[in-house]
Amino acid sequence: MTAMHAIDVHSPRDSQLVGWLPTATSAEVSAALSSARSVWPTWASVSAAERGEALKEAASSLRARASDLATVVETETGRPFGSAREGVLAGASTLEQYAELGPVHRGRSLLGSAVDFMVPEPRGVVVALTPWNDPVAVACGLLGAALVTGNVVVHKPSERCPHTGLLLATVLMPCFPAGVLQTLVGDGEIGGALVSSSDVDLVAHVGSTAAGRAIASVSSAKLLLENGGNDPLLVDDDVDPAWAAAQAALGAFTNAGQLCTSVERIYLHKTIAKPFLDALCAEARRWNENPQPLVDTRHRSSVHSQVADALGVGASALVGGSVPDGPGAYYPATVLADCSSAMRVMCEETFGPVAPVQLVSSFDEGLSEACSGDYGLAATVLTSSMEHAQRAWRSLPVGTVKINAVFGGAPGGAAQPRGASGTGFGYGPELLDEMTTTKVVHLGVPNGLS
Repeated sequence: MTAMHAIDVHSPRDSQLVGWLPTATSAEVSAALSSARSVWPTWASVSAAERGEALKEAASSLRARASDLATVVETETGRPFGSAREGVLAGASTLEQYAELGPVHRGRSLLGSAVDFMVPEPRGVVVALTPWNDPVAVACGLLGAALVTGNVVVHKPSERCPHTGLLLATVLMPCFPAGVLQTLVGDGEIGGALVSSSDVDLVAHVGSTAAGRAIASVSSAKLLLENGGNDPLLVDDDVDPAWAAAQAALGAFTNAGQLCTSVERIYLHKTIAKPFLDALCAEARRWNENPQPLVDTRHRSSVHSQVADALGVGASALVGGSVPDGPGAYYPATVLADCSSAMRVMCEETFGPVAPVQLVSSFDEGLSEACSGDYGLAATVLTSSMEHAQRAWRSLPVGTVKINAVFGGAPGGAAQPRGASGTGFGYGPELLDEMTTTKVVHLGVPNGLS
């Protein structure tokens, strides 16, 4: 990487050019990291309470610009304005959460003949690489936790929403001393230059498994990775089929399936197959009345390739399953029946509005299938049996198990992904532990004193 080039962004709704932005150069990458390193000791010495106040100011500024940011998110990614604004406000709430948690983040102590105590200290320079599907909320989580614990941050937003990233920087940066928070526009080449630098102490990445593996192969820093998922939904035979279908549709079609914890594969007890599939098809048609585009046509091609592969080896498209005519990156909510575990749509991350259904003859068979695969982000189980629910959450090798609800969770919750889905806590109070390193102090008594 030596010279600047441009990133073009086209509207996923009508394919028109939204705008273009120059990427950072190698000199700008080096300068940002050097500046971050030089300002870090000063920021680390600021009290946690003062850092928390800076985050509160940032949250207030973000709320004031929520509509502006939501408009840019909608323009670049296709996420509807209302949903995009909810994401911005969630980001503000996350900053406020860390503003309160940072000052009470603490270590432990042991009292014996001497005193041993553990002190959390900032790691230093953090590189945050954030995604396009919920760009403000995810960024605020990583930036807030890093900054309140005394780290400095160089942030690279996804190249699919660079205008969003720059506007977010414009809103947040004035709340902190110069150099504490910096934003660079760039693609994977810029991200690679950042994460491979020896000047970086921690890399926090939310994005694809391929990108996460590439980061791990070149970075010597502490890694915090939330990669892709292939989240299963297991439907027992003792639940209401219409309710279960509504849950499946919500999990598979929300934000056009472009959420980290979207439902990616469904294991359905065959005794309720017909009423469930009938209801799921009705749900898909309802979602298709007001479609949301995928982020771009490149991603649409990836989604459709999995659908086409499944159709080519025996699956049936009950709803959707084809690329529509016209401009933009639209893809219909799609229901696939007759799926099998060998199909790509059942074993790879699709990240699109696709609900592939595989029939199983028992809860045990479905649980075994749900436990399979390389990913370990999340899973959902719909059942009226407490015994089945208990066995499921104990068996599923994922960071989050949801019983009888595809989305939701307590405020401040945290989880650790498994396998190809990443490593480390990506949110919640535990993220403060990830952003710090522990120093142990042994405080003894000098000879002759008591």
